[in-house]
Amino acid sequence: MSQSSYFTPKGGHPGQEQLLTGRAVFTDAYAVIPQGTMMDITTSHLPGWSGMRMWVIARPLTGFAETFSQYIVELQPGGGSNSPESDESAQSGIFVTHGCLELTIEGTSHALSEGCFAYLPAGSSWSLHNTSDTPASFHWIRKLWQPAPGLSKPVAFVRNEKDIAPNVMPDTEGRWATTRFMDPTDMAHDMHVTIVTFQPGGVIPFAETHVMEHGLYVLEGKAVYRLNQDWVEVEAGDFMWLRAFCPQACYAGGPGPFRYLLYKDVNRHMPLGL
Repeated sequence: MSQSSYFTPKGGHPGQEQLLTGRAVFTDAYAVIPQGTMMDITTSHLPGWSGMRMWVIARPLTGFAETFSQYIVELQPGGGSNSPESDESAQSGIFVTHGCLELTIEGTSHALSEGCFAYLPAGSSWSLHNTSDTPASFHWIRKLWQPAPGLSKPVAFVRNEKDIAPNVMPDTEGRWATTRFMDPTDMAHDMHVTIVTFQPGGVIPFAETHVMEHGLYVLEGKAVYRLNQDWVEVEAGDFMWLRAFCPQACYAGGPGPFRYLLYKDVNRHMPLGL
């Protein structure tokens, strides 16, 4: 896989000759936010940043995402922030899809290229800048870290997906694999971020129904996804949100691999109070 194959929105605005058609869907069980909705008019901005704009594709909202927020950030040359996070309880995951960035964590600098993932624990001191002469783009996933007895916060790390051996799902002939950024045996992590890869013709051959909330951003390829009672077509640049227990399955349509960046909440008791 070429590192340049990660889909990155470029903004712009559709012409007046375009028809009012699209694939956007918002239900009480799932949502599909297609790449075509990520235009200039739907961008947002944050204080404390320079040279940035972003598309908010998930946020805590009744009837929508409940555990996390996710942004696609576009950062111009020289842009960045010395204080990106305003919430001391928020942990972050950064995944670079285009360009190069300089990330500093607790005084230590890291060069991030396409395919790099950085985990930033809640309360850590970090900054992020585009020191190159071309724009850069990255996904920023945020979740409140949930303490648990006997567990300390996870430690920060930086990894590139090309350096991680994918975990092949059993009995799939190599057609379904997961690249895991977090150690699944480390109970300190209450969220996992992974890249899921299906080769052409690969399938999830049953309706997965489980407690994890999912955010799926399609990095590459296309597929038909089963969400609740519906089959929907998705392609590179689309985002899907799945509520807990929403049945899900998929069929990778080819001709190339179908790959997505996946968020899910894990490893904690279910809250019993409001």
